[in-house]
Amino acid sequence: MSDRLVELSTAPWFRQGVKQLGLPIPTPQMLKRPDGPRVEQPLRGLEVAVCPGTGVIDKVIASTLTEAGANPIIVGRASIPTSWSEAGEAFGRPAQLCASWDEGEDQSPAALIIDASEFKGPADLRTLYDFFNPWLPRLKRCSRVIVIGRTPESAKTAEAAAAHAGLEGFIRSVAREVGRKGATAHVIYVAPRAERRLAGLLRFLLSDRSAFISGQPWRLSSSVKAPKNESWSLPLDGQVALVTGAARGIGAATAAALAAEGAMVVCLDRPGDEDATSRVAQEIGGVPLMADITDDDAPARIQEALLDQFGGVDIVIHNAGITRDKTLARMKPEWWDQAVDVNLGAVLRINERLFKSGLRDGGRVVCLSSVAGLAGNVGQTNYAASKAGLVGYVSHLGPSLAKRGIAIHAVAPGFIETRLTNAIPVVTREAGRRMSALGQGGQPQDVAELLTFLSTPSAAGLTGQVIRACGGMFIGA
Repeated sequence: MSDRLVELSTAPWFRQGVKQLGLPIPTPQMLKRPDGPRVEQPLRGLEVAVCPGTGVIDKVIASTLTEAGANPIIVGRASIPTSWSEAGEAFGRPAQLCASWDEGEDQSPAALIIDASEFKGPADLRTLYDFFNPWLPRLKRCSRVIVIGRTPESAKTAEAAAAHAGLEGFIRSVAREVGRKGATAHVIYVAPRAERRLAGLLRFLLSDRSAFISGQPWRLSSSVKAPKNESWSLPLDGQVALVTGAARGIGAATAAALAAEGAMVVCLDRPGDEDATSRVAQEIGGVPLMADITDDDAPARIQEALLDQFGGVDIVIHNAGITRDKTLARMKPEWWDQAVDVNLGAVLRINERLFKSGLRDGGRVVCLSSVAGLAGNVGQTNYAASKAGLVGYVSHLGPSLAKRGIAIHAVAPGFIETRLTNAIPVVTREAGRRMSALGQGGQPQDVAELLTFLSTPSAAGLTGQVIRACGGMFIGA
């Protein structure tokens, strides 16, 4: 399903006409999306303006940007910090200096980054204004804004905790302001001893692969063991992934994205969808597996197939789901049971079996939740209960699975252009598209890119979290 307004917004005559007539019509910016697998230098040639810190996080930012191919611009410092000059020498990308906040009026960076990890109280929040006030208007279209702080709970004083908690409200608001340009904004909270986990997340958020994710707080910890040597290209080479509901939509896009990064993908869907499932598996060099996940013997059959063919599995993506919509007073009991069992019960039963035998240490599990599960929706009490249940489930399991090096997440998509949203009445569908900071719906590829990133070793700093792929949606934040 295509968004006609997004297509029209690419035409200069349409944008100019809307502006001249003063029509209250949003003109969303078409987003830049990747067209291939990951590369060693995803930021090659992009200018990134940075307000640096002085600690270990600043060193990680410097090495990450220069290694990824960016051209750094250091703002608000009298000289180039040592960490940046050393990184520039190591990777042949010396940083440029803009000593004053408003210097560099002719530059249009592709990203703005501030290291706020050393903020000690509310007065330090003024640095946000000093940096972003002159530079935010210069951002290119489809650019990125990132603020890096410390987890408020790790702060030594209440004043510091207040300052770092304030970063989330700031970035959510910035996401609304820059969304019309197709730009996104994030805050990354780095726990003590998790600084080295920042590199992989930075590379993902600064790249086109995060196009439809905005206004998010990300929490990095060291609870899950990280690999000693990270591979930025083909990071899933040699791994086995299971994707449920893989015949179409988000499932099919995810299967393709995982395969592109080197994974052998087992495409699972229900009996009756053999043709579509086999077609997806054949296109990506994967393996089809037909099963109704609500059958009593489904967990055992899935486990047996994975063990027999591959000796186990490294990545499990629980994408299969259904809706059985009706207001609560008019809902049939079997509709309630079906939605809760498919969306939540079956996930728990399959995981319980694989956790005992099948899922290898160091694995990744991602459960598809929904913004409706976070915000609620009329006629979807069963669906919302099941999807919110997944959030509590992964939050509870995160710490215990981390002991085995396993990370688990819930991903909550917003309005994604699929056959399900295509069936929504046109007025409701149009309203859903515009209820995000980016002013448009997402594509299955957008969710697939997030699921694939969370499946890689470079996402080891994340676990037990719910991450929204909703374009900065105005509800359920």
